[in-house]
Amino acid sequence: MSSHEFLRAPTSTIRVLIADDHPIMREGLAAVIAAQPDVEVVGEAADGRQALALALRLQPDVLLLDLVMPGQDGVAVIRELKRAGLAARILVLTSYADDDLVFAAIKAGALGYLLKDTPRDRLLQAIHDVARGQAFLHPTIALKVMRELDQPPNLPPTPEPLTARELETLRLIARGLSNQEIASTLTVHERTIAKYVSSILAKLQLANRTQAALYALREGLASLE
Repeated sequence: MSSHEFLRAPTSTIRVLIADDHPIMREGLAAVIAAQPDVEVVGEAADGRQALALALRLQPDVLLLDLVMPGQDGVAVIRELKRAGLAARILVLTSYADDDLVFAAIKAGALGYLLKDTPRDRLLQAIHDVARGQAFLHPTIALKVMRELDQPPNLPPTPEPLTARELETLRLIARGLSNQEIASTLTVHERTIAKYVSSILAKLQLANRTQAALYALREGLASLE
């Protein structure tokens, strides 16, 4: 199957762009997603450059992205999309669990990281969670993250400390809560939480909520319990 795009789905559905250089893999993913009433494939890309171009043009909710592709690798695609301000959440689906790739992808801005041996049900759950702004990691990747958390922190000192509200928000991010859920918990407007999140990421020099959650765990501001 060649790369192509589809008609825009209703806004109530999760719009997914698939980027993988293996036609059979793309067909299989598209078939799994097509069986879901609230998830729809809006496009397919066969290499990194096509993934970048289609993501910018189609503005999907979730980009399901392989990391090792011709033309441009997945990490480079993530960086380009983040620089462009793409709102899509990025869910990596790859065969590679190398530390360099895992942390490069998360640092670049991926919200989820799955291996291609992931069962269908977990893949679909990951798509839904990532679409809501929640991190989702394959168990093997989660173990790597936990090992990384055991390492001494290497982030530069924060020149401007977080406010009390930002610290509360950070702790709730680490628990996996969405902006809407955090707003409800703190009894403020969701737009206020969005401002807190942006401020947290800027002050801590982090790329996304996944990194913010890892930071909170590493610094003892939150726990896995």
